[in-house]
Amino acid sequence: MHIAIDLPDDIVATLQATCPDMTRLVLESLALEGYRSRQLSTEQVRQLLGFETRFEVYDFLGAHEVPFYTLEDLKHDLDTLDRLGA
Repeated sequence: MHIAIDLPDDIVATLQATCPDMTRLVLESLALEGYRSRQLSTEQVRQLLGFETRFEVYDFLGAHEVPFYTLEDLKHDLDTLDRLGA
């Protein structure tokens, strides 16, 4: 799918000052928000950003201070272990 957005020129200029590749900036922002909101999985983020391994995804998330293993994940894993009697 191709998506086009209109942005004010002054905002584009501000963003391009630190990130000249606006397409990549938007794509990464979409991936980060999708992952934060749990709409996208690690695998989907990997595909979206063209990474070859999940470790690249973990590095990307870490660089943007997005945890890939949350306290909620830990609680879920501990509950699973309890149910399994481990």
